[in-house]
Amino acid sequence: MNLPIGKLAKIGVALSLLLLALTLLACTSADEGQQAEPFTIGVMESLTGPGETYGTVASQAKQLAADEINATGGIDGRPLEFVVEDSKCAAQDAIAAYNKLTRADGMKIILGPSCSGAMLAVAPLAEADGVILFSGLASNPDIANAGDYIFRTQISDVQVGIVTGNALWEDGIRTLATITETTDYAEGVRRTSVAQFEMHGGQVVAAERYQSDTIDFRVHLTKLFQSNPDAIHIAPQSEFSAGSIMKQARELGYTGPIYAETVSVGTTALEIAGEAATGVKAITADLDPDNEKAQQVLADFRDRYDYVTLPWHLGSAYDDIYIAAECLRQTGDDRDADGFRDCLYEITWSGAIGENYSFDANGEVVGLTRVVVQVLPVADRTVDRKYVVVGPAP
Repeated sequence: MNLPIGKLAKIGVALSLLLLALTLLACTSADEGQQAEPFTIGVMESLTGPGETYGTVASQAKQLAADEINATGGIDGRPLEFVVEDSKCAAQDAIAAYNKLTRADGMKIILGPSCSGAMLAVAPLAEADGVILFSGLASNPDIANAGDYIFRTQISDVQVGIVTGNALWEDGIRTLATITETTDYAEGVRRTSVAQFEMHGGQVVAAERYQSDTIDFRVHLTKLFQSNPDAIHIAPQSEFSAGSIMKQARELGYTGPIYAETVSVGTTALEIAGEAATGVKAITADLDPDNEKAQQVLADFRDRYDYVTLPWHLGSAYDDIYIAAECLRQTGDDRDADGFRDCLYEITWSGAIGENYSFDANGEVVGLTRVVVQVLPVADRTVDRKYVVVGPAP
């Protein structure tokens, strides 16, 4: 069949328009696919090992924050995704996790790890590779000098030590016995606390250390009590050992004051210790009850996971995701570690753990402080209130 030339021309135009439309549709689909490409960053937490309780709560808080961000459109239309590895609160495992994230997965931005020993082990590798390490939990003082790509929202144990030493002296403690887990975090707490206490004129009359797999502390504690100290100071890595030490100390008949740090007032530690923890004083960071964002985060976390432990650690991990999202928004590239680093140096943030905090030239958080808390009797403890703040950092 022969068609008139005019009709053929019209068909040709129609086909051209159809091809143009299909081309535009393909381009639009490609653009939309490009816009939907996720930002992917690494996460390292101690999901097992001595730091399991706070590593898990940190990982869950990060996922909560990421899900909130994605539910409201992501980061400029792009979802945020994690590649998660277990650093196990151990140096060698952290190095293995880091190598997996960087060598196999190509990550240039890693949030974590949880524990100071893991952070100190991995930091030289990250610094050499130009990879961001951004931790919400690791607190050893030496992290401050770890490099230009190393940041944290956790407050350095330098401040923990100063506050602990001051609190001991102000409470009339003049002789002290210490029991410390042999990890970078616990040793950092002990070292800085003792230095401040001795600066005032206090004396450490006995000191015991234990390995992370220890479950019976009675021999260690008995040696401490023989020195008849005014108080004992405990520096554990895990909530399990913290609770066990407090419980066993009271079972041995010790009735004197006990001073501790953040891990010792976690939910698991206090459940293990029971009434033995009543009256224990700890130097920790605490979420402000008047901070609406902090209280909303706690409520949302509890609704989702049906528990809460170490609220400040939870809030710190949560804030890290929103800070990371802002820096990804600014750089537009999850492989731009230098741009992410520069963003962190310049940012001022308000979130669950405080208002208007920032980072100094060493990547140390500025504008956050710790407080002195005292554990309540079991009958007075609630899901939201296991201790009371007895004073600001002295």
